[in-house]
Amino acid sequence: MTSGTSAGPHPHPGMYAAYLRRLGIEEPGAPSVAGLFALQRAHLERVPYENVDIQLGRAPGIDPELSARRFAAGRGGYCFHLNGALAALLCHLGYEVTRHVGGVYKESQAEDALRGVSGDHLALTVRVPGAEADGAGVYYVDAGLGDGPHEPLPLREGTYRQGAFAYSLERLPAIGWLYRHPGSSAPLVNFRAEPAGAAAAAAFEAEHLRLSTSGDSGFVRTFAALRRDADGIDALRGRVLSRIDPARGNTERVLDGPEEFFAALEGLFGRALDDLTPTDRTALWTRVDRAHASWAAGRGAAREG
Repeated sequence: MTSGTSAGPHPHPGMYAAYLRRLGIEEPGAPSVAGLFALQRAHLERVPYENVDIQLGRAPGIDPELSARRFAAGRGGYCFHLNGALAALLCHLGYEVTRHVGGVYKESQAEDALRGVSGDHLALTVRVPGAEADGAGVYYVDAGLGDGPHEPLPLREGTYRQGAFAYSLERLPAIGWLYRHPGSSAPLVNFRAEPAGAAAAAAFEAEHLRLSTSGDSGFVRTFAALRRDADGIDALRGRVLSRIDPARGNTERVLDGPEEFFAALEGLFGRALDDLTPTDRTALWTRVDRAHASWAAGRGAAREG
């Protein structure tokens, strides 16, 4: 079952089969801790956090069924798409999923994160039926941060290591929970303890509209694609391709042109490009290149200053 706002209509099981094929998991089996971990790992590795369609001015809706169909067809999305569809899939597979109103904050906004929840993030907690270990079988599950945990975190206070990365969860009195991952693109994430109610659906839609159309939104200002694996994070922001890998060392380079850009987007990030016309490709590259030139000029001016 899914608690909180609706996971959407009940689509044909064939849609979930196609979704699972995208994840490389043909036989997910009965709900289990191992199964839940495998599903989150696969989601982060195979369905990119990306804003191609937002950059092209045609942001897709956040209905979970629509998102699931888009993922099956090779697309990605951001938190409302990624966690929304994942919640529906997990529910379909028999996990007990709860959706929560959340917020993402910069490190400079720590005081805000301790006082309230902004509502610009959809967070999930999942109870594995029959599992008693690790917080009575309840986990914080999040495939919508781009560079967040590779595996679920037990929903209990503490610090958790996954390879070279460290994450923490702590209770927020009268609010819910706070997740910390210093130095990441989402260093602070909080979410309300209670399930997202019926009003949250409209609030998520309104926030999605703002994030996907407002000139103040980072999704509108900057192209981004991220994927997570066991060792690190691949990130493409504008024309800058970086790899965060504490064990082997971080790397960064500027992609030379549209051919290299689209090859990385499709090959490294796994974002199918068959929905992009030649006009779309030209428009996206032009937007990315112009934003990069502006960013590079500002960076150079800052260094000279």
